[in-house]
Amino acid sequence: MLVGVVKRGKYGERLLETIKTRTDFAVFSVEVPQVLPGFIEDPEEFVKELNLDPRIFQVDLLILYTFHPDLTPEIVRLAAKGGVKAAIIPGGMGRAGSIGELERIAEKYGIHIEVDEICCTLEECGVPVIDEFARKLGRPELEVETKEGRISNVTVVRGSPCGATWHAAAGIVGKTVDEAPSMTGLFCQQYPCRAVRGTPGGIHTSGDLHKDAMERALGKLTNLKLPEQSKPIKIEPGKKGRKA
Repeated sequence: MLVGVVKRGKYGERLLETIKTRTDFAVFSVEVPQVLPGFIEDPEEFVKELNLDPRIFQVDLLILYTFHPDLTPEIVRLAAKGGVKAAIIPGGMGRAGSIGELERIAEKYGIHIEVDEICCTLEECGVPVIDEFARKLGRPELEVETKEGRISNVTVVRGSPCGATWHAAAGIVGKTVDEAPSMTGLFCQQYPCRAVRGTPGGIHTSGDLHKDAMERALGKLTNLKLPEQSKPIKIEPGKKGRKA
């Protein structure tokens, strides 16, 4: 599978590194300016002037770190027109654009669009290219071995796209079984993840997801409920955008 990544400044760099080092996916990337106008009056003309490499519109799955409500839908439209099967937009709906506009793009071109506040909520959803990606990168899943009440080995079955899960897995070896879940969440939050901090959701949800992954790996019953703003919004042809 060929994954396309649209970078903006530092955003997207860690995903590229994770794809290259932790998966067998092919990856291609382009970059938009780090500094963008607050309002883009003519997104179509603006994107033309960016002169993006057209190969970005020929990938199987496109992930956009554009973080701009005017720019993002136009790039998604061009990708869908080029035959891209699915798009993932991190950063939440506020920076993804109008949900109505994204619904119209999905309906016209048959593209699946998923808007995530943070990418470690990503799970399989029945769309082949999303599922292929999410089997390796997305909501963290771990396998653990224990010895004498301590964690002796951690295998990352599925890790967060930013790489935080592998960082947490390395740090948790040697910790007691009792402290492992909370420490896994802590190590995730200590990783230089760029998710939002200081408000509900964001990095705090990522920590909870990693804690939950360790609890599940240890065979504990969990019932983690994501904050409303952290639930992915899936926009499919013929359906209104809905939270997972």
